[in-house]
Amino acid sequence: MWERTLQDLIRGLRANKKDESKFIGKAVDEIRQEIKSDDMELKAGAVLKLTYLDMMGYDMSWASFHVIEAMSSPKFHLKSVGYLAAAQSFTEDTDVLMLTTNLLKKDLSSSPADVALTLNGLSAIITSDLARDLVPELVAMLNHSRARIRKRAVLVMHKILDKYPEASSHVRPRLIEKLEDTDPSVVAAAVNVVCELARRRPQEYLSLAPRVFHLLTNSTNNWMLIKIVKLFGSLSPYEPRLVKKLQPPITELISTTPAISLLYECVHTCIIGGMLQGPSGDALAKLCVSKLATFIQDTDQNLKYIALLAMVKIVPSHPYLVAEYQDTILASVNDPDISIRMRALDLVTAMVNRDNLQSIVQQLLSHLLPDTVSTLPSASQSLSQHPGNPFIQITSPSQSSSYRLVLSQRILSICSRSLYENVTNFEWYLSVLVDLAHIANVNIGAEIRDQLVDVAGRVRAARRYAAQLMYSVLTDDSMLLNPEECSCPEILWAAGWIIGEYCEELAEPESVLPHLLRPEVARLPPETVAIYVQAAIKVFGFWASELAERWEEDDLSRVLAAVESISERMNVFASSPHIEVQERAANIHQLCNFIIADLRNHRSKASTPAYPTMGLSSANEDETISQNINFPKSLYLIRPMFSSYELNPVASNAQASVPIPEGLDLDAWIVPPPREAVIPEGELVPEKKKRSKKGKEKEADGKKSRTTSKKKQKEVELPQDVDVLTPVEAEVETREERERRKAERREQLKDDPYYIIDEPPKPVEEDLDSIPVVRLENMPSIIPDATSHRPLLRAAAQDFSSSRSFVVDKDGEMPENAVTPPNLPSSPNAYQEMPSRVDSPPQFPQSRSFPSYEIEDDTPASTPEPIKVVRSKKKAGDPGKKKKKKPTSTTTSTPDI
Repeated sequence: MWERTLQDLIRGLRANKKDESKFIGKAVDEIRQEIKSDDMELKAGAVLKLTYLDMMGYDMSWASFHVIEAMSSPKFHLKSVGYLAAAQSFTEDTDVLMLTTNLLKKDLSSSPADVALTLNGLSAIITSDLARDLVPELVAMLNHSRARIRKRAVLVMHKILDKYPEASSHVRPRLIEKLEDTDPSVVAAAVNVVCELARRRPQEYLSLAPRVFHLLTNSTNNWMLIKIVKLFGSLSPYEPRLVKKLQPPITELISTTPAISLLYECVHTCIIGGMLQGPSGDALAKLCVSKLATFIQDTDQNLKYIALLAMVKIVPSHPYLVAEYQDTILASVNDPDISIRMRALDLVTAMVNRDNLQSIVQQLLSHLLPDTVSTLPSASQSLSQHPGNPFIQITSPSQSSSYRLVLSQRILSICSRSLYENVTNFEWYLSVLVDLAHIANVNIGAEIRDQLVDVAGRVRAARRYAAQLMYSVLTDDSMLLNPEECSCPEILWAAGWIIGEYCEELAEPESVLPHLLRPEVARLPPETVAIYVQAAIKVFGFWASELAERWEEDDLSRVLAAVESISERMNVFASSPHIEVQERAANIHQLCNFIIADLRNHRSKASTPAYPTMGLSSANEDETISQNINFPKSLYLIRPMFSSYELNPVASNAQASVPIPEGLDLDAWIVPPPREAVIPEGELVPEKKKRSKKGKEKEADGKKSRTTSKKKQKEVELPQDVDVLTPVEAEVETREERERRKAERREQLKDDPYYIIDEPPKPVEEDLDSIPVVRLENMPSIIPDATSHRPLLRAAAQDFSSSRSFVVDKDGEMPENAVTPPNLPSSPNAYQEMPSRVDSPPQFPQSRSFPSYEIEDDTPASTPEPIKVVRSKKKAGDPGKKKKKKPTSTTTSTPDI
């Protein structure tokens, strides 16, 4: 009968690609019949075909016993088929492996060909039980007369010690003897096994160092030298004396060997073995770096990769040597191979220091531009080539968005490492952050925002430039008009925060207000709109207080127009669906109404000095100063709210350190729900009775009585446990219940720091005119003069090569990830978690010492609470004689601050 051979099976598979599973199913059925045959040739052919199918993924575990039958064949070519199938399909869970112990022992004592075949197959199917049973026979094979048997026996010992470590005491002495074998192949095999074993337990093989060192200095086999060098790399960290001993031969190998693989292993061993440390290792380190630099310049991508990988390990100990090849390394950042680019980024990150930070960052920024070269000196010059298109589209196919994200994150990480210890010029770094926001084209805006706010908060000397730079961001129409096209819209959040917090650094703060209140601001995310709203009132408060110091009557129209503009925009923002924007805008709108009313009622007085004079203490002098104040006192209303106290950096775990107040129960109702009467099931719900004007009500003795028919009383019968109250009684009970709940709620919120309880205004009894008014010292001023004039804002690139010193505030701990905007706390001051912008809290004139103004009641009546404003009146009598003023109270609306 004609049988199908392996060649026929392969041809059939190629001819039946469309219906392969059907053909294989038919072939397996044929194999099942053939493998049961008594003809060993036919059985071995079936096993060979199953082995081929097993390599294609088809299971042949069902034929394990037939494989052992092929292994036991006395014919070598059939036995080889059995061992091949066993090596391919047997695992530690194969049940029939226990039947092979005697077969293996028999084959190990057979002819040299059978022994070699058995050793090859045994290395693939060895288990812990087989290793235990076959150790004596395998140890005896180490002294076999034939070198090829000894070599195979040495290699099998690695698997024996792996599966059965208890045999180490019997195997290791005989294995070490093979290091001095007469045959080089046996020695190479012994070195290979010892190297692999020493990687796991190097202390146990330190005694082999003299023998292996002799092989290192006398062998010419590159492959064996590679293993020996690897072995010394594992041993030298545990034996310091080896480092000094190995430096001369390793240096000679690095200098003379033409084999690149051996050269790399020597360099790698020097790095991991600690041979580059100390004065004696500097020369060797320089030699290693120079060899690795030639690898980076090689056209072979594999050499580039391993060279960059090795240089990353040299940088911590010898950064100055790696820095000599900075241009070569940076050229690899733009390599088409992504793996090489990532290793180059790792190396660049590790080699940064204070001297090369600016040049490295500028070249990394240039890689984010399309069709750039690494010779561009700065990011600003690169960006100047595209003045009208800040959102540059990437044309290079090798720069994917994921890689651009990694590159941008690396730029931020190397600059902010250890609280900016490598940054020498923070004005330069602020410009880098803005440039990165324009060209990154990836979602990295949150990191840029955090670092902008962090730098502005920590480095006082950089705040003026930060405010100028953020002004240019606010005036950039491309960001505001197309927020969906902006890859980093979070920079607008940082711009609004910095402008509002450090507005005193601006020469013309009032010029910022139109940009903060543009109608297009409503397109921004709600958290950014809230910051803009807050920044606008901060800028106005600072500008108004500064204007009051040099007040002129011509300024009244300017201030009034600015306040009316702010009030109008805040009225629009107050209808926002976002609670933070709505709450802030509503509060600011009420403040603006108060200021507008004050400005409209302002009456000019005689010209007096802008500042009160020092040294006035008597009541007459205080009264004279108070009457001569010539500017509206409401100009000082806003600024003290935001800058009266210095704010320091906050630790990231500060909130967790705050103890929980006693009696605080977060599960309790703040406002309990109203209690409802529960009517049992099956009872009728009483209907409301309509009051009838005719025939249903009768008066008796001056009291109204209600009559209800018996039929109605039966239908509407209340349960006995439900009290029926008259409308008057129900109204009284409802009012009392409401008052009781309000009292309970006030008691609960009394100690809660997150709630402000509005208390009714107390009558003012003190004599307001007796409060002295003095001139305040150390008031910050930005009045431009000939000696100190702040430069106007500009967005053009500047020369950052000045030697100006910057001090980073490291006393406090900023929150993790710098200042991440929370879910916008309701408190207006919650965003001031940064150091104060002045060295000492500014003091402002006491508004109570100024003369009172008559303010019209033109604000809405829906404001929370009225305050009392004193209005002066003259008594009837002699018109030419001044009489004592009698305070009369009137009400006007003020915001609930």
